[in-house]
Amino acid sequence: MRALVANTDFDWYRFLSADPSIDEVNFWRPSGQRLNALSYGEPLIFKLRKAQGHHIVGFGLFVAFRPLQVREAWESFGRGNGAATLGEMWSRISKLALRTSSAPFDPLHRIGAILLASPVFFPQGMWVDAPGDWANQIVAGKGYDTTVGEGRRIWRDCLQRAAHVAPALLIDPGAPAPATTADPAARYGVDRLVRHRLGQATFRVAVEDAYGIACAVTNEHSRPALEAAHIQPYTEGGPHEIPNGLLLRADLHRLFDAGYVSVTPDLQFRVSDRLRADFSNGRSYYPLDRRPIATPTDARFAPDRERLALHFETRFLR
Repeated sequence: MRALVANTDFDWYRFLSADPSIDEVNFWRPSGQRLNALSYGEPLIFKLRKAQGHHIVGFGLFVAFRPLQVREAWESFGRGNGAATLGEMWSRISKLALRTSSAPFDPLHRIGAILLASPVFFPQGMWVDAPGDWANQIVAGKGYDTTVGEGRRIWRDCLQRAAHVAPALLIDPGAPAPATTADPAARYGVDRLVRHRLGQATFRVAVEDAYGIACAVTNEHSRPALEAAHIQPYTEGGPHEIPNGLLLRADLHRLFDAGYVSVTPDLQFRVSDRLRADFSNGRSYYPLDRRPIATPTDARFAPDRERLALHFETRFLR
């Protein structure tokens, strides 16, 4: 498994580490620089700068990269951007990108939003030692293989701290070694050691990426018209997980939640006769009836057929 150790703003870390209720964060870059170093679920490890001794202070699991306008980032992630207010966030962005903290607010300024789930922050007494091979001239970050060398040491130490500060996030994939095992990498395995818990905003982005930003039924590509629908509603115990999601055009999402449309376990889109009976219309929807839906190319993210069956059997109006 790969990991990226990335330079981290101390104020960003200090703000987020003080609020354990935040379950998704935006590790933003001030000028929109892209990130291509990680795949879904791989860790981005937070490292402070030279003034704080290059110490490692936490990590999060990569969901997606998005170029976002500042206002859009604030509306989506709020305090998960590492600031108490939009004004405070803009002050940091302008200081880093424009070399002044007093530039006029530009809501259209684009930042590089690195969206992370399951963030873990270590208190100062548990900071991890700096990478032994770190060079001061590294600006953005450095990639590591978590199975060998310094990468293994860093990830092992991060898991050790996480076992103390966020034990519920650790996964035991089967038969663990005895509880006295000192090495978390041996105790929990090598890959997918931390639960990938999405929040509402990262759920939407992850579902968008899984479906290639296209409606599963109509192939509509206009992002403002698309919404991530929960197959099993979140209010009824459905998780923020990609297999519990469908990317639908907004009107289809509303009809899906109301039971006027559904998706069968064999992945056919269905339109209820009740739509015509209740509203004397629906002409634009009935041609979609029994159309096969598009599904993610990555089988890990395919819609959960048991939850589809539950929706079709209990919510679809007949």
